[in-house]
Amino acid sequence: MKVRFLSAGDRALVVEFGDRIDRALSDEVLRLDQSLRSTRLIGVVETVPTFRSLMVHYDPLAITRAALERAIASLLDRDPALPRAATLWRVPVCYDREFAPDLDEVARLTGLSPGEVVALHSGTRYHVYMLGFLPGFPYMGDLPAQLALPRRADPRVRVPAGSIAIATTLTAIYPYESPGGWHLIGATPIRLFDPERAQPALFAPGDAVQCEPVDPAAFASIQKGVDDGSYQVAGEPIAG
Repeated sequence: MKVRFLSAGDRALVVEFGDRIDRALSDEVLRLDQSLRSTRLIGVVETVPTFRSLMVHYDPLAITRAALERAIASLLDRDPALPRAATLWRVPVCYDREFAPDLDEVARLTGLSPGEVVALHSGTRYHVYMLGFLPGFPYMGDLPAQLALPRRADPRVRVPAGSIAIATTLTAIYPYESPGGWHLIGATPIRLFDPERAQPALFAPGDAVQCEPVDPAAFASIQKGVDDGSYQVAGEPIAG
């Protein structure tokens, strides 16, 4: 496969596979990521998958850029020594209007009923392309074409933590309260990022996410379980 190698300062190398959001490109990014992890190449400090590239942070005292590029090039057409572990997460989501301030507007803009918006969104299994913007913030695709909308013309100063949002071909979950310009159509009580966990970010690139509708009473019950540590998000291993 033809890729571009781009320097990102003197301690990182970007391996660029293309210029679009595409599952095939994501698979190539994740395959290289797993190859580097399984080979444990000396000098590689960290790898960061994105939609279309893999950033490889390295120690220039342990490996040169040229040597790293050659090593990566040798891995590009080789299957990883170990299969990539991935998880299907089943995320409880309340689409009640209390948690979905943009649901009616999304329905109007798409020509659908609010129920149809919920059915389409919750009926899709999403692919986690990458994490970014906020710690643990998952950029997930691919949103059903009927729900594809540009970002809001008037971004919010405060988006509540747990908000389920859509924009363009993607959906996401806000781990923390923050500004945001996506359309809010629901919320989840789960905690996407917890620095006390062994793996602080719940999701990882390559994981899958299925949103499962719950009512406000169930939302409150799950929220209580999250707060007291008794609730665990349902997850099952899937082929990466």
